Amino acid sequence: QVQLVESGGGLVQPGGSLRLSCAASGSIFSFDAMGWYRQAPGQQRELVAVMPSDGATNYADSVKGRFTISRDNAKSTVYLQMNSLKPEDTAVYYCNAGRLIMAVIYNYWGRGTQVTVSS
Repeated sequence: QVQLVESGGGLVQPGGSLRLSCAASGSIFSFDAMGWYRQAPGQQRELVAVMPSDGATNYADSVKGRFTISRDNAKSTVYLQMNSLKPEDTAVYYCNAGRLIMAVIYNYWGRGTQVTVSS
């Protein structure tokens, strides 16, 4: 059973920074990709950043240059460093892990962590 546990959310002023962590049960080497999504009230869940197993990264246009996704394989943890935060970054942030098996993608989700950007 895959478990993903997010932490690091909170309340921050505009222009501030937060670092989210996602701790996975078991080795993250077993996943084909890991990433972060977010969902604001009344909005659909959207991709923020993703890191396939080859180490490449991809970001939503709205966070490029401000957010950085990284991983620590020894700790089975994926991070999202968020800088220059804006009120529109306010959302619940979810960690996602994907595994491709026989042409079927299996997605696993954490419970989410709230990020609020407000003065």
